[in-house]
Formats: sequence, C-alpha cells, structure tokens
Amino acid sequence: MPHTRRNFLKITTTAAAGLLICPRFASRLRSQPNQQADQLPKPTPAQQRWQDAEIGVIYHFDLPIAARRFAPNNTVRETLDPHLYHPEKLDTDQWLEAAKAAGANYAVFTATHFNGFMQWQSDLYPYSLKHTRWRNGKADVVEDFVNSCHKAGIKPGIYFSTHRNAYWSVWGHYVNWGKGRGTAKQAAFNDIAEKMTAELCSRYGPLIQIWYDAGVLTPAEGGPNVLSLFERYQPDSVFYHNLNRADFRWIGNEEGYAGTPCWATMPGGNVSHRAKDWKPILATGDPSGSVWSPGMVDVPLRGANGVHNWFWHPNQDNALHSTEALVQMYYESVGRNCNFVIGEVVTPEGLVPRGDIDRLAAFGRKVRERFGKSIAETNGTGHVLELKLPRPRRIIDIVLMEEISGGERIRAYEIQGLAEGGNWQLLCSGQSVGHKRIERFESVKVSAVKLHVTESIAEPKIRTFAVFAD
Repeated sequence: MPHTRRNFLKITTTAAAGLLICPRFASRLRSQPNQQADQLPKPTPAQQRWQDAEIGVIYHFDLPIAARRFAPNNTVRETLDPHLYHPEKLDTDQWLEAAKAAGANYAVFTATHFNGFMQWQSDLYPYSLKHTRWRNGKADVVEDFVNSCHKAGIKPGIYFSTHRNAYWSVWGHYVNWGKGRGTAKQAAFNDIAEKMTAELCSRYGPLIQIWYDAGVLTPAEGGPNVLSLFERYQPDSVFYHNLNRADFRWIGNEEGYAGTPCWATMPGGNVSHRAKDWKPILATGDPSGSVWSPGMVDVPLRGANGVHNWFWHPNQDNALHSTEALVQMYYESVGRNCNFVIGEVVTPEGLVPRGDIDRLAAFGRKVRERFGKSIAETNGTGHVLELKLPRPRRIIDIVLMEEISGGERIRAYEIQGLAEGGNWQLLCSGQSVGHKRIERFESVKVSAVKLHVTESIAEPKIRTFAVFAD
C-alpha cells in the first residue's frame, strides 16, 4: 500500500509560528454541556478489555494446508481424506512465539475454516481430528492453542466459519453452494453450526472473542441460532458478528489502515437496514451512532510484493510486510482508535516460519522503542489539559486516550506546544479520540504541551495524554 495514499505524517501547522490563546479561542472551549452524557453509547467490560488488548495475531491452518492442497486463501472446495492431516512438528507453543514477539495481547485460531474440517474433538460429522490417525485420533489443536496462550500470558480467541464449509457444500452461508436456503439440508447444517458454537464456546474456558468469518446469519435470514449460545457460554467475551450484535466491526479493507476520523460507534435502528447503513462507513464509524462497535484492522503478514495470503503457500517467504510498513499500520490502526490484527501462517509441518517470527519481533521492538516510555504524561477531566516536560525536548508523537467507559465525548481537539521564545505553536488537530489516538507531526522542541478540546458532547475524560521523543 503506497505511503503517499495513507499520509503517514499528518502535519498540521499554522501560518503564524505561535498561536496565542485569546478570548475568542477560549470561548470555543465551552462547547456542548453534559446533557447527553447518560445517553452516550458505551462499551461493555468485554469490549473494553478487547480494545485495551490493541494487537492480536490470528493463526491460519487447515486440513488442505497439511495435505499440501494449496488454493488462494484456502478456497479448496473438495472434501479430503482426514488422514492427510499429519503435521508432524505441530507445536502451538512455538506459534505463540510470534504473538509474544509482536507484542500482541491476544491470539485467535481458525478452529475450522472454509474446508469444514474441525480441529478439535467432535462427532458432529466425520470430518474432524477424531477421524484421523494423527496422534491416534485424540488430538485437540484448539485445546493445545488455548493452553499455549495461557502459558504465554496471551488471551485466546476462536475463529470459525459457517459461511463456507466445503464438507457441507456451504458457500455464501447456504448449502448446495449457496442455493439451498430453506431446504432440509440447510436446517441440518444450521443445527450443526449451533452445536459447533456450543462445543467451542463451552469447552475451553473464557475467551476474548468468538469470530465468525464474514459473520453468521440470523434465524430470520435462514441461518442458525448461535447468539443465545454464545451469550450463555461466553458472557464476558466479544461477538463478531450478526445483524443483532457486532461487538466490533471489520474496517472494510485488509491492508492495515483505518479511516480518519475513526469513531467507535455505528448506526443503530432497524436491524434489517443495519448492513446497508454500516457498509459505507466501516472505515470511519458514525459519531452519532447508538451502537458501540469499534474497528478491527486486519492484514496478512504475507501481504507484500503482489501476495495477499492468509495461509501458507510455497515460495512466499518474500511476501512479508516490511517492519516499517507494519509500524505504519500500527499508527493507522491502534493509533486511529482500532485494534490491529496480523494474520500468521502455519506450514504443512505445523510450525510458524522463523522468518515470520523474526519480522514480528522487529515490529514489536520498534513499537516498544517508540512508545515504551513517555517523556511525560498526565490525565484529567475538562476541556484544557497542560503538561510540562521535565526539560525542553524535541517531540514527534503524542498519545491521547479517553476514558471510554464514559463513551466517546470528544468531537474536536487541538494540541499546542510551548516552543522556544515562549509562543504556543499548533502541533496537530483532530476529531475522534476514543480508546487511543496517536498524533505524529514534524519534530519540534517544546517545554510543555497543551490539549484543548474545542468541541465535546459531554465533559471530556482523558485517560492518557502522553508525549514521546523524536
């Protein structure tokens, strides 16, 4: 993705070298009062935990990869011999090295993907690890993965697909390759999807999220009734997604960036119109929305040099995004009020390639170097927040975070720096903050910085106002 399109350096300056505080400016700080605070949409505790996690890694593995039946992003439509699943070196502890290296706080595994093969112990249909000779038919990779997450101190999540399942000839949510809505076979598959949900949600303890690829249909659309099962077994998790509930939203691309501004709220109202209303604003959200659904920015690590593959494929080691590109994506995802999810491949032998781990480690180091320790930081309530530095320093990044338990209150802000000569200079301005906003600008030497919330829907509550050195 070209750097020019994504505008890595959003530099906002004024013609005047020093913008002085004046009564006209101060009057703008008295924006909207607190009358709407109680009505603001707010995240659940599970959504707050998910947003605080910020970086995740999703691991892609399936029977066709083990069988070396490669197709773009695992779109193999045939049912394969389960005995071809024999990844002789599979080691989920080794997988989690990649997440730890990247600084991820959660990880997700594709328990079943488009082929429909179930990588846990299941008798729902004869296409699971129970029906292989590998590890004497007693393996449970989902269980191994969750245990490895716990050992690594990383929150586990589970992905599975009900919109594609080659074993059941489901493609586009319906059986008979998308043409079987309302049939007896569709009813049978809906029952299977519900039982898959119950197994995956009830067996492995608390999960940070359940992720249905491309979402899951509701019963009103001819799909399974899975939401009630999720809510029964995973009440403290986040759900992605159907028309009735979307605890987070896909950002609308797989290239590693969100729009700006980017709000955590989306339109509510009649669910029959929700998909239509949401699609055009996935990248930015809706500041007037009544549903809390923050953005999820996902990208395959192997997405460079003309490749875009979530699954391992021969001769694609040169497709890794560069460290610099990944850091840029961090700015344009986590730094734009979203989570950043990196797709990791697993080889037919069952391991994450060492080069991938090394690249994620380089990314993690860069983020820690840049944001591991601030020059100074503070928090507070109100429209103006000033932060004095221990001594004058050249700065390049500022991190803003709201207390989102009270909703997104900020609608516009400006940040100034006290430059040499004693003049306040405009460093940057923006609209949405939410969980986190990272502002990057041209390096400037200042002795203090000041946040002015110029418009708000209720009294601003600042969780973090932090300054980072050049």
